Amino acid sequence: MKKGWKATLAEKATAEIYKREPALLSRFGEEGKAKCLEDNNHHIKQLESALLLDNEQFFIDYALWLNGILTKRGMSTRHLIDNFTIIQQLLIENGEQENEKGLFYLSEAIFALQQ
Repeated sequence: MKKGWKATLAEKATAEIYKREPALLSRFGEEGKAKCLEDNNHHIKQLESALLLDNEQFFIDYALWLNGILTKRGMSTRHLIDNFTIIQQLLIENGEQENEKGLFYLSEAIFALQQ
């Protein structure tokens, strides 16, 4: 991923999530939105780590672990799947499609969450 793009990616992903589901703001408030941004930064860091390790299972394990935490806090698995899908779309829009492995890792995590 291009330097400097990671923070922008997290911000854009968070904005898109709240654009698609404005009810999240009334449900979780500004604190929830800030947590969503923090989570997106973590998603990107975990994806980057998985890529550096050349280990898709690292990212899949992260996704499954996080899903367990989020569902205990009232979120649904669909929210995380949508979040990863948004990150994929933003990477492609930003010309990151050359990073096929990153897009693949996101797809594999989405598949694991759907099981």
